[in-house]
Amino acid sequence: MKSIVVSMIAAAGLMVAGSAMATDIPKEGAACKACHSIEKKQVGPAWKDVAAKYKGDKDAVSKIAANIEKGGKFGWGFAASMPPKGGAKPENIKMLAEFIAGL
Repeated sequence: MKSIVVSMIAAAGLMVAGSAMATDIPKEGAACKACHSIEKKQVGPAWKDVAAKYKGDKDAVSKIAANIEKGGKFGWGFAASMPPKGGAKPENIKMLAEFIAGL
């Protein structure tokens, strides 16, 4: 009986940790929050919408990273263009792209 209770507590902890990880924006994306959010479109598309656009694409991370680095409109229909983030370190851009693709 004790092992069942311990297992249930451990499972609950994993569920809470997993949901927290899914919504924590990495520091690499802090400046991006001015125009983007995870759930809602603002000046730019919601990151969950970006993830949905590339779902199943084996090159999703590299495509998202290229968009972050180069900037542009990317066919989303927003009035504003995303500015290029070319000054960011490539590993930070990749980490943010992986986060977005994983939503």
